[in-house]
Amino acid sequence: MSEKTIFKKIIDGELPSYKIYEDDDFLVFLNIYPLNPGHTLVIPKQEVRWVWQVEKYDEYLKLARLVALAHQKVFNTEMIFMDVRGDEVPHAHIHIRSNLPNDGTEKNFEKIAEKIKKAL
Repeated sequence: MSEKTIFKKIIDGELPSYKIYEDDDFLVFLNIYPLNPGHTLVIPKQEVRWVWQVEKYDEYLKLARLVALAHQKVFNTEMIFMDVRGDEVPHAHIHIRSNLPNDGTEKNFEKIAEKIKKAL
């Protein structure tokens, strides 16, 4: 990838984010344009376009599962959506979000990120 994606800029600390989890290989943070409360992105730090290209694929999906389970606890709902994408940003990513309506009332990203962190 020649030009830095928005995700690479977040990984490199050039853009702020509401981090939920980070290690040497992965980063989990809130989507600043949420479709639902707590809409979360799980990305590899490895710059690849598609999820199936992630070298540590098993660890990646295990982390996404942990985040989905944390969402169930935090948002008190069984239904959690997990969308595997790569089209809107050319960097592998998984969207994890609840089925709750986005009524605009939960705007405190720091508070939401902290709740999900604690539930991991």
